[in-house]
Amino acid sequence: MAHRTIIASHRGGSYLWPENSLMAFRETAKLPLEQVEFDVQLSADDQCVVIHDPLLDRTTDAHGPVRQRTLAELRRIRLRGAHGECVPTLAELCAVFRGTPVKLRLEIKADADRRHYPGIGPRVLDVLEAERMVEHTAAITSFQAPMVAEMRDLGRFKGPLIWLCAPNVWLDIGRDMAFATAISCGAAGIGLHHTIVDPETLAAARASGLSPGAWGLKNEADIRRVLDLGVDVFTSDDPVAAIRLRGA
Repeated sequence: MAHRTIIASHRGGSYLWPENSLMAFRETAKLPLEQVEFDVQLSADDQCVVIHDPLLDRTTDAHGPVRQRTLAELRRIRLRGAHGECVPTLAELCAVFRGTPVKLRLEIKADADRRHYPGIGPRVLDVLEAERMVEHTAAITSFQAPMVAEMRDLGRFKGPLIWLCAPNVWLDIGRDMAFATAISCGAAGIGLHHTIVDPETLAAARASGLSPGAWGLKNEADIRRVLDLGVDVFTSDDPVAAIRLRGA
């Protein structure tokens, strides 16, 4: 069977719809792609909510840390451009994709000080299990290797764990150490900024037993490039263009 690169709608398709909104997720659920990528933070009362930044400032009409607001308080905050929608919960996102072929690509975030939210891993899994979406989750990802290791050690998620390697980390530690870090924390794959990805890097990742993925794609030229390279999966802010280019 020919290699087919998997497309994940980044934050629900942030070029097309308000990022990490139920509007974006409903539209993504209609598309002929494999995955939806999104981000999970914790509220003050330890509820799993879907928002990229640890601060509310950029994407909502409020300010300050997500972690300082209870879920009830977050319900009164509006996402910009989303016609009155509030920050969704992980359970609400699960409801959108239940029964669809689009699988979840869940990124566990850290707080504004880059610290783990205490207990976020088990709480994410509690929601996925309660919503019967564990088997519908394609991958759990994190930029923090200790978070990936924690998810491995919990032993409750049997799907692939992915370590996302930030460009500055890649430059600091080098390719071999980056691959070793991914393997040591239990990752089945490594997510790299698309500018890092080249044929040699892809071959080396696969030789190390890691599935290579790309992120940070902002235009059609970038999408064409990673498709030509044959990465295993990439996240795109414009999933409609990604689907069209893959089809071409």
